[in-house]
Amino acid sequence: MTMRAIRGATCLSADDADEMKAAVVELLGAMLERNGVDQESLVSVILTGTPDLTSAFPAVGAREFGLVDVPLLCAQEMDVAGGLARTVRVLIHADLDVPRASVQHVYLRGAEVLRQDLAK
Repeated sequence: MTMRAIRGATCLSADDADEMKAAVVELLGAMLERNGVDQESLVSVILTGTPDLTSAFPAVGAREFGLVDVPLLCAQEMDVAGGLARTVRVLIHADLDVPRASVQHVYLRGAEVLRQDLAK
């Protein structure tokens, strides 16, 4: 096994705690499913939110998803002029048996514009 990183992002329509949970649950589910990852293979997860998201920590959604024994870290994204608003980004570290080029990164709910070369 080799540790690999899986990237993902999603956008919220509003700064709302319930939507934050739902969006993070949806994103994590898609990231794990597309990469055939089970929770036992997870090493850690970093979640960030843009400065306009203050209603809830993205990790609340991760815990709702079931990541109760995986180390999680929340951070705030840089406040860059023209950056995509109300965006949660996720970086999963997992033990995977695939080449780095085979990792499927996931962008949902309008976040596809961040990495059109990777969004599928």
